Amino acid sequence: MFGLGDLESSVMDVLWRVAEPVKVREVLERLSTPRQLAYTTVMTVLDNLHRKGWVERALDGKAYRYQPALSREEAAARALRTILDSSGDPEAVLLHFAQSASEEEVDVLRKGLRRKARKR
Repeated sequence: MFGLGDLESSVMDVLWRVAEPVKVREVLERLSTPRQLAYTTVMTVLDNLHRKGWVERALDGKAYRYQPALSREEAAARALRTILDSSGDPEAVLLHFAQSASEEEVDVLRKGLRRKARKR
């Protein structure tokens, strides 16, 4: 995911795949990485993600349970907004994207723009 390191992205992927808040040990058990990770490594990554606003946590006994602060789709939209805001020419970026979009994606964009126009 844009703005996250590889391990942070892997941890977020685990959190997005589970239905309920999970403890560090549960994240560690679900991670599929090429190397064995220490519990403290995953705990540090989750703490960093919490500090960055990517995850929420609640104390459950002596340990925290973690869950995503936003959905995968909201995170992707946030990344796209960051790209557009930092591009210097968001119109050009959007036009290039529109040229690469599939017919299904174009239909979805049209529906979204119609909804937005109705809300005004």
